[in-house]
Amino acid sequence: MSRATTGEHELLMVAGREVAISNPRKVLFPKPRYTKLDLARYYLAVAAGALRGASGRPNVLVRYPNGITGEFFYQKRAPQSRPGWIEVVTLRFPSGRTAVEVVPRDAAALAWLASLACLELHPHPVRAEDLEHPDELRVDLDPVPGVQWAQLRQVAHVVHATLHDFGLTGWPKTSGSRGLHVLVRIEGRWGFTEVRRAALALAREVERRAPQLATSKWWKEERHGVFVDYNQNAKDRTVAAAYSVRPTPDARVSAPLNWDELDTADPAEFTLATMPQRFATLGDRHAGIDEAPGSLDRLLELSARHEREGLGDAPWPPHFKKQAGEPPRVQPSRARAARHPLIEIGRARRKQDALAGLERWKARHPKAARYLELSDVLVDRMRGRSSVWTRVRVNLRHVPPPLRPRQDRLDPDEKTLESS
Repeated sequence: MSRATTGEHELLMVAGREVAISNPRKVLFPKPRYTKLDLARYYLAVAAGALRGASGRPNVLVRYPNGITGEFFYQKRAPQSRPGWIEVVTLRFPSGRTAVEVVPRDAAALAWLASLACLELHPHPVRAEDLEHPDELRVDLDPVPGVQWAQLRQVAHVVHATLHDFGLTGWPKTSGSRGLHVLVRIEGRWGFTEVRRAALALAREVERRAPQLATSKWWKEERHGVFVDYNQNAKDRTVAAAYSVRPTPDARVSAPLNWDELDTADPAEFTLATMPQRFATLGDRHAGIDEAPGSLDRLLELSARHEREGLGDAPWPPHFKKQAGEPPRVQPSRARAARHPLIEIGRARRKQDALAGLERWKARHPKAARYLELSDVLVDRMRGRSSVWTRVRVNLRHVPPPLRPRQDRLDPDEKTLESS
């Protein structure tokens, strides 16, 4: 890589291509003062690993043009103004809409994405050459509030053993946030529906093996411990790619691990500043991920057995059409209001504004608030077509019935939010 500075641009020569980093000194992370140019240098330092996770796949871009403290957005559609060498492919979503998405192929593409202040790459689990047959099953371990990293590791080990028993190999990585991902390369013989069915069977098997630690329950009000999110395998769902930079104050990254280091790894150690040295010393922990794609046959056999035993499909994400065999898409609290009363507090574009509304609600209802447990406060990150917003709800299951407040007017109530 070579570089030159021209006015408000930093010109990088990467893999024989000239990439202009506009406004290179734009600060994206205020506390450590990491700039857009720092982001580009980071992705070039770990390019071989980042491309192993995202290359050749259509990607959703998560952009922070004003840094992590400003507004951000998910960009499915490739920018109209782009270099001619940036590859794209057209995806069709379950809604019937289509989008032309970016398909990075080399380090120059990563540098160009950094110039857009794209922190995170969210690759679809398919290759551009075959958009209907995933070659990756994704196990997304999502801890409920209050669950610590130690419990997440325990569940990850259960996932590891379960995958092994079904003839599959899992590759763990930190999410860069609170969770953990396990990636499973698979043969491209099944469609999205079958891959999701296999993921649901796996989630239920993990829950069966560790019922006190893990859950496969979709509704947040029913969850405990670590949620094994099978719906990340539905079409149009994505997770942050390996080496993606996350919008945390310390610029954490999604770090590939091997199973031996899982018990000693601390997610806080993997940042934009530290990962290049780790990568230079140890290489990519997922270097062998493409060598032995596995078969879903045995997990699909387990899914069929579940159905014969009366354990059919589970809820799909809300923006999907109702699926054949799917149970009623009704929150348990609404179906059993006396047992699990759920009320909504507020909706806001910024998470801190939604949480401020929760604090005002607690101040208005102090007697009810004192009974709430961490898992009773449900903070949902809602994705619209091009924006993200936060919804806050409260489960009053632990509040004595005489003290349960009625549904208030939403506070805050930003009425222009897109439907998820």
